[in-house]
Amino acid sequence: MRTLSIFPLLTFFILSVLQGAIASGADASDTKVATSSSEDDNDAGSNGVITLTSRNFDSSIKDGSVWLIEFHSPWCGHCKRFAQTYSEVAEYIHKQNKDGQRKVMVAKIDGSKEKALTSRFSVKGYPSFFLLDGWDVYEFNQARSKKAMIEFATNKGKGKESVSFFMGPFGPFGQLRALMMNTGTTILDVYDHIVENYFLSPTLVAVLMAGVGVFFGTIFVIIVGLFMLPKPKAD
Repeated sequence: MRTLSIFPLLTFFILSVLQGAIASGADASDTKVATSSSEDDNDAGSNGVITLTSRNFDSSIKDGSVWLIEFHSPWCGHCKRFAQTYSEVAEYIHKQNKDGQRKVMVAKIDGSKEKALTSRFSVKGYPSFFLLDGWDVYEFNQARSKKAMIEFATNKGKGKESVSFFMGPFGPFGQLRALMMNTGTTILDVYDHIVENYFLSPTLVAVLMAGVGVFFGTIFVIIVGLFMLPKPKAD
């Protein structure tokens, strides 16, 4: 039973090691370009749709605003047809925001790239729309139109039932889904990075990664186990 209790900690540890390997092997210029692009997308003009990614999502929604968020995908025909209308929704809502009052921000997330965020919100199809009001999350389930979307956002989900916190993106199950997705994608990124940059065979890389995972996992389990050993009672 004690062994089972340390599996989440072990997952976090291995994930951190893998992410470190990616970061150390990444090209600095690519990182600079990606960061600059992300900042440009996030600005999106004063009235445009804001682009959110896994890098800026949590920091952005902490600004105290209400957030209307669309999960979309480049291959989704419905998303393409609604794109112009959604831009008009963003322009209208952002123009209504006034200083000194709580703002409503309109954003979008590319679900085909941001798998962890898609998992956190349990997105089952595109486009999907969610309203974030603090810890409360509301899903848009009406027919898509400019009027309906504006009312949904400006009324802050009034009259709608919020998503269960326990199963929602900020609850334990949402965070667990994101962790599992992050773990899987990070492992694949490390695998691709090693194969492409070190010219090793895919089979050898897979064996090496498995060995490294087992080695560090075993060390971690041993260390945690030593700390959990029962201590003799003093007489």
